Amino acid sequence: MFAGIVFGQQSVIDRKIDSLTQNKQATVGISVLGFENGFVYNRNADRKLPMQSVFKFHIAAAVLDAVDRGKLSLDRKIALDSSNLMKDTWSPLREKYPNGNPGVPLREILELTVAQSDNNGCDILLDLLSGTASVQRFMNAKGVKNFRIRYTEAQMHEDWNAQYRNSTTTRSAVTLLKMFYDGKLLSKKSTDYLTKVMLSTSTGKNKLIEQLPAGTPAARKTGASGKNNAGLTGAENEIAIITTPSGRHYAIAVLVSNSMETGAVNCKMISDISKTFWDYFTK
Repeated sequence: MFAGIVFGQQSVIDRKIDSLTQNKQATVGISVLGFENGFVYNRNADRKLPMQSVFKFHIAAAVLDAVDRGKLSLDRKIALDSSNLMKDTWSPLREKYPNGNPGVPLREILELTVAQSDNNGCDILLDLLSGTASVQRFMNAKGVKNFRIRYTEAQMHEDWNAQYRNSTTTRSAVTLLKMFYDGKLLSKKSTDYLTKVMLSTSTGKNKLIEQLPAGTPAARKTGASGKNNAGLTGAENEIAIITTPSGRHYAIAVLVSNSMETGAVNCKMISDISKTFWDYFTK
């Protein structure tokens, strides 16, 4: 489970994670990867769990790969109208352009999709890529394991079970974040750009960053399903690259699935797990 960490520290962290996750009616996947010190932690790390909006990171990366290859331009103008501004969904883009707009730059749509988790923006990006299969092919080509994308945001809104067929593992997520950080996913220009966008993320402040010092650099992507009529939360998620005051970095992914706990309990669990690893990396 661990590398680059002595047994005593392993035991302390394991006991802490036990105390945070035991007796919770939920499946909790956790992976942490230290970039400089070789630290590795995995719990339920190979469970395929629904991503929800975490997949917007993968989608944005596929769009920027198309930009790197000259197939798309971030300056390309996208027409917004009733055909791509779904009403009953989270969409700062729609709130900004309630009457549509004949030409919004792709750059703005991508930024709202990642940093504010815009669902309409997500499906506009997928439409530009000709669907989810393009994202799957890109990730496959990069050797990303245990990632599957089949459905759009609109399709997940129509079918609760569709979210389970857009899945990843926490091990896959932190491995991908390290690949991204190392510049092995996108060009340096696109890597720097997407990192900046992720650093500006405004959603989920009660999850991974809640207990970290204000201003801590965290390039992150959140995801959440809400609850169904039975009170089940399909997904409460976040992935991030976090930078410590000493300049060290680590990737963390916490995916909470099939939870009968309250939203507050799910998010507090993620927050407490995050603080556990922050304390390890900063002590």
